[in-house]
Amino acid sequence: MRFVIQRVTEASVSVENKKIGEIKQGFLTLIGVSEEDTLETADKLVKKLIGLRIFEDENGKTNLSLKDVGGSLLLVSQFTLYANCKKGNRPSFIEAGNPEKAERIYEYIIDKCKREISCVQTGQFGAEMKVSLVNDGPFTILLDSEKL
Repeated sequence: MRFVIQRVTEASVSVENKKIGEIKQGFLTLIGVSEEDTLETADKLVKKLIGLRIFEDENGKTNLSLKDVGGSLLLVSQFTLYANCKKGNRPSFIEAGNPEKAERIYEYIIDKCKREISCVQTGQFGAEMKVSLVNDGPFTILLDSEKL
């Protein structure tokens, strides 16, 4: 499982020119699920996501978590995080989880996050989405379950 976490001052996601999710300060998190991922994998990454201390404290140190600053989450599924570009110039996505499994895990992640964070917005699984953001920093973190 892979999470690309971007600290944002604002972010939104639209489907067919209709905004379906929008946040102010918080994390835009792109979520990729592989065929090997489990709910236990999701639990580990959600715990790390919620606990990340990448907001500045009164001394300018990145020492505060999402909860500490009353931040929001925008969670967007993105199977292309499992693009394999080893051969040629056209990516292969065979390492991405099958859609039914990936959607089930994505929905599980949303539910877990909603138990911890008061404002959780989402994209639409499998839809063609337009994502807009203002990356704060810029500050971007890649969480890969294979490296945790």
